[in-house]
Amino acid sequence: MRGRPAPDRTIVIDGKPLPEVLDEAMIHAVVHGFYDGIRKDALLGPIFDGAIAPEEWPVHLAKMCDFWSATLLRTDRYEGRPLPPHLAIPELGEQHFRRWLTLFRATVERLCPPEVADLFLDRALRIAHSFRLAIAFSRGEDSLAVTPISRDAIS
Repeated sequence: MRGRPAPDRTIVIDGKPLPEVLDEAMIHAVVHGFYDGIRKDALLGPIFDGAIAPEEWPVHLAKMCDFWSATLLRTDRYEGRPLPPHLAIPELGEQHFRRWLTLFRATVERLCPPEVADLFLDRALRIAHSFRLAIAFSRGEDSLAVTPISRDAIS
């Protein structure tokens, strides 16, 4: 995968310049590789199949590419609110987030250089924690009991 063209400004994430190798093609590979695994997964596949109709997958994948482009490349392509669809899945629980993170980690470590895999995984861990907090709150559960999932806690 080739690096993206030199930006008009340097993108800085967590105090470090964004690695040049991270570009739209890498984001596309990560998103598509990850969701290929999700759809085959015994735990997560049924959840996603219940939420996304077969004909809607291309739209979902494009939206996820836009989301990660906005998150890591600071583009303005993503329009949406990712939390509400997750709140609408009553069976979504801790085991699903842990499996999601495990599959995501395997995907980014397989497809990306270590510094880029770390960026993706760091964001995924933050997103998972935020969603878990919001789900607990919306269900009337004790959100103070929701602690972040660490890198060491996923394989």
